[in-house]
This record gives sequence, structure tokens and C-alpha cells, in this order.
Amino acid sequence: MQRCGWVLESDPLYVAYHDEEWGVPVHDARQLWELLCLEGFQAGLSWITILRKRDAFREAFCGFDPDRVAAFGPDDIERLMANPGIVRARAKIIATIESARLFQTIETEEGGFHDFIWSVVGGKPIHNHPVSFRDAPTKSAESEELARKLKARGFKFCGPVICYAYMQAVGLVVDHETSCHRYRPHLE
Repeated sequence: MQRCGWVLESDPLYVAYHDEEWGVPVHDARQLWELLCLEGFQAGLSWITILRKRDAFREAFCGFDPDRVAAFGPDDIERLMANPGIVRARAKIIATIESARLFQTIETEEGGFHDFIWSVVGGKPIHNHPVSFRDAPTKSAESEELARKLKARGFKFCGPVICYAYMQAVGLVVDHETSCHRYRPHLE
């Protein structure tokens, strides 16, 4: 079975992520927020590192329940900093807690987090047709817009490159290679 060239074929976790998640449109607001947080933790690291720690992240951040995470305080930060199962970067932990509060505000003020995120693509995924994963951009006008919107609201670790990777992960952008078994040009 042909997959995108970035997939570590020897790693079943990476293969499953590619085959079942990457590029599939996500419409659940909490799942969109969770993936944004994980992309922020990924900054400077490989995505497979985050995938391998995803269950520990979910446990540490109460299943990425934004209401519970928004209530985290200094003791929780120290608890997370001592957790070897996650990326122990204080700035990223604090940014995740703050982003839970921002999520709550957007849910009530912006028509919901889903609409806030999906507005940058007009509610419909952008389908690209890369022959190789190296042909896919690392950022776009839409990822720059999303980064601007998120930063204006107070989010951290959400520059245009992180936002583009996030958009690929949650299906706002579909960048499966044209030879990949997940490439589906008819979805346009």
C-alpha cells in the first residue's frame, strides 16, 4: 500500500496516524483544541515524539477537557513539570492552560471554536495535489491568517508553520501525495 513519503513505515503508530487521522476533517471543537495544543508542544520536536506521548498528554490534561484545564493552577503546573510522560516545557504547559481559557471565550463569543478555526478555509477543506510531500508548502496565506487570529486572541506556539501542520492534521488542508492510497481528489 502506497503512503505519503513522510510516513515511517516501520512504526505502526505513525502508519495508523497517517491512514486514519491525518487530513481527515475534524469538526469536534474539543478535538480541534486538543490537536492545536499538541501541535504547540511539537514545536521544535518531531511529530512522532508527540504521538508516542499523546496518551500521557491526554491523561495529564484531563482528556483535554478545556473546562478542567482552564482551572489548573500553580500546583498543576508543577505536577505537569514533573511528569516524564509529556514534554516538560514550562512555557508550553502554561500556554496550554491559557489556551483552555481562550477556548472557553471563543466558544461563547465567536460562535464556537469550530467556526473560528474553519473560517480560514471558508468551512471547506483545501485539497492540494502534491506528487511528493516535499511539494507541499510549509505555510500558506490561510495558515498565516489562522496564526494572526490565534495570536490576536492570545494563543502561543501558533506561528504560520505550526498552523499549517495543524491545518494538515485536522483536515483543513489535505496534502496526501497523489500516489498515496489516502489521496482522494474526488472530494473536491
